[in-house]
Amino acid sequence: MGVFSHDGHEEGQMAGRRRPWGAITMGVVAVAVAVGAGAYVFGSARAAAAQQPLPGAAAGATGASTSPDPAPSGSGKATPSPAGTAEAAVPPGCLGGDHQRAVETALARLDGYSSVAVDGVQTAPDCELIKKFQTRYGISPAAGRAGPTTADVARRLAASADADEQGRCRVRGTGTTICVDLTQQTAWAIRDGALVWGPTVVRTGMGGGYQTPTGTYEIYSRAEREWSVPYKVWLPYWQAFNGGIGFHETTTYLHDGSLGSHGCVNLLHADAVALWNAAGVGATVKVFGNRPGT
Repeated sequence: MGVFSHDGHEEGQMAGRRRPWGAITMGVVAVAVAVGAGAYVFGSARAAAAQQPLPGAAAGATGASTSPDPAPSGSGKATPSPAGTAEAAVPPGCLGGDHQRAVETALARLDGYSSVAVDGVQTAPDCELIKKFQTRYGISPAAGRAGPTTADVARRLAASADADEQGRCRVRGTGTTICVDLTQQTAWAIRDGALVWGPTVVRTGMGGGYQTPTGTYEIYSRAEREWSVPYKVWLPYWQAFNGGIGFHETTTYLHDGSLGSHGCVNLLHADAVALWNAAGVGATVKVFGNRPGT
């Protein structure tokens, strides 16, 4: 029943007393300034290149682009970057993460996020889109950085949006069916063959005898707030489908992969409310797959 991380510089010179030596000194200073300016430009360009996202470790990552090379030595200026691709265009604190391309690839397959450019380079629009995604799915901090949690959640949702994956949740008859994919740790609902809710992320039973059982069930009772006798906690938006196992809002951080429930299907607040409105007593529940690590 009830349950128990997170996603991402310097300056200083001198003058002589006599005019000839002063002129020579000023000449030397001018050369030093010019050389220093060139070094600063190169240093900035190299720093920008170093801040570019590394190849993602998640599936689908194929590497990352780097900043344009600075102008040849002695020019004192860096070659301008093409509009819309420069890391400098990204707001402070919103640099790309190690999973930039993987996140972009997954988001491109999801409704509401498909406008993302799949190029492995963080931009201001990408940052805002990733922030929106992180906020929607309860990923903390929602700062726009493509970290491992964001990549994992995006990958799982993209996989569950595929027709083949949704086809694993086949039941006879009409009405509402809630599908729980243990493998992807996601859930969605269909009614008369049409998707009416999700896919969204869930957390199911952990190992040690608490795994959420597979099979086909039916919601038989529900309450907006149910008291868990064994675990001494309130379960918001409770919908029971198998003895003491049901859907409910989680009261902890959903994306802690090392934890799990005692068999229940944990939901984010917004999803628990939406499922409460979409389902009800009599709705079919189909649980399939196997949670990794259990």
